[in-house]
Amino acid sequence: MKKKFFATIVVASLSAMALVGCGNKAATTEVTTEAATETTEAVEEKTEEVQTTTEATKDSASATDADKAAADYVASLTDAIYVQEWTEKTAEQCAAAKEAWDALTNTQKELVEGENADPDYFGRDTGDASADDPLNQDEIGENEILVVSFGTSFNDSRAKDIGGIEKAIAEAYPDWSVRRAFTAQIIINHVLARDGVAIDNMTQALDRAVANGVKNIVVQPTHLMHGAEYDEMKETLDSYADKFESVKISEPLLGEVGESADDINSDKEAVANAITDEAVADANYDSLEAAAEDGVAFVFMGHGTSHTAKVTYSQMQSQVKALGYENVFIGTVEGEPEETACENVIEAVAEAGYKKVVLRPLMVVAGDHANNDMAGEEDDSWKSMFEASGKFDSVDTQISGLGRIESVEKLYISHIADAIAE
Repeated sequence: MKKKFFATIVVASLSAMALVGCGNKAATTEVTTEAATETTEAVEEKTEEVQTTTEATKDSASATDADKAAADYVASLTDAIYVQEWTEKTAEQCAAAKEAWDALTNTQKELVEGENADPDYFGRDTGDASADDPLNQDEIGENEILVVSFGTSFNDSRAKDIGGIEKAIAEAYPDWSVRRAFTAQIIINHVLARDGVAIDNMTQALDRAVANGVKNIVVQPTHLMHGAEYDEMKETLDSYADKFESVKISEPLLGEVGESADDINSDKEAVANAITDEAVADANYDSLEAAAEDGVAFVFMGHGTSHTAKVTYSQMQSQVKALGYENVFIGTVEGEPEETACENVIEAVAEAGYKKVVLRPLMVVAGDHANNDMAGEEDDSWKSMFEASGKFDSVDTQISGLGRIESVEKLYISHIADAIAE
């Protein structure tokens, strides 16, 4: 670029010389000297400008590369702890990931992207972690109620939903020590890395019970049904059966699964009534009938599963129908069973003639699924898909888990009473 510019200047100078060539030699020499001087100065200025631009480009590229490298390093550390397995190095890895995240600039944090890593892993505000009690204390005593949950990394929901159930159980059984275990190691690692709060997994909780001399243990799963999570929990518990004098497992929230979509029970009825009453009240209606007259349908979104227990969601739809709740619909994130898939629920609500929709999670905790899959701004969230269908005048969401409903807490307590009585 420098040579091309210099050549242009020289040609211009020679042309100027040719124009004055018919004059006297003194004038020619003077013009030539001035032109040469101007040419040299112009070249020097342009050279300096090119050098400055080049250095700035190099510095910018270098800074961008450094930012990306720092972000990628944090992403790799985050992906390393996003696993369903606890090892002797997990706590150290969690601490290292958080330290690396804290060292990033705001610009670098926005660049974090991995297989599972993103800026929200450490950066999203989900509430005050200190408001929650992980219930991992020793000095348990001889009798323990171990409350087992899938878990959530949403601090507010963990404290209000899971914590609400645990506190209600502790108040109902003051002679028993209530402790916590999560089955999702991914969530345990997330909370430990981001907030420095240690929550026991099943093995850790049971080892703690053994070390504390617990003789009688009642395990209360907060899971909705006898699904995959329940099966894995029971398998782990079976390996500790000889460590205690008595081991009892309380029923999950919705009780026995049953065989067909028409199998309903008192547990499902209690939950259907509880969640509907809460949804109607939160929507500021005096009754479900009043909401129906206003064209409002309530859609409760569960998780869904490929497990044989997926029939439970169909049973919940049968249950609300048996109660006469014509404007209540059951759906699932996973779309299993098939009729609970979002597009099928949209059609069912529209065909029933309702023009207003209220979405609410059919989940113990209002965590990631409730905030993102149901109420998120992405195109594939339920809220967005209901709106995009163009079939409804309004689509509202209620972010609230089952665990904070008093009647649901009482249902868990009654299940524990049944387990102890056995």
